[in-house]
Amino acid sequence: MAVFRTQGAGHFITVASTAALRIVPTVAVYAGTKVAVRAICEGLRQEAGDSLRVTTVSPGAVGTPFAEASTNPQVRARNTEMRDRIAIPPEAIARAIAFAIEQPATVGMNEIVIRPTAQN
Repeated sequence: MAVFRTQGAGHFITVASTAALRIVPTVAVYAGTKVAVRAICEGLRQEAGDSLRVTTVSPGAVGTPFAEASTNPQVRARNTEMRDRIAIPPEAIARAIAFAIEQPATVGMNEIVIRPTAQN
């Protein structure tokens, strides 16, 4: 934040998750952290004024090793199966972030939800 204040402007981008939008069994704690990210960023956006843009990106299933991170074998298997079946490439998320950055300073893309069309 100090850098943004010094330069008089900036763009704060965070990555949350669609887990913050649709809570499912076995991921409540993870979802709670992503709900917190969204709330903190919305508060920051409201407090920062027009010199700071705040964007929260909430991806759905993305083709990364994240699916294997769970210590719960059932969750790991479910996440891996979903990733292998419907995940979008990480580059899709990067393009969405680049799109938000490329907007004029007067345009705030506050939330971007990006997920596979096959994800419910």
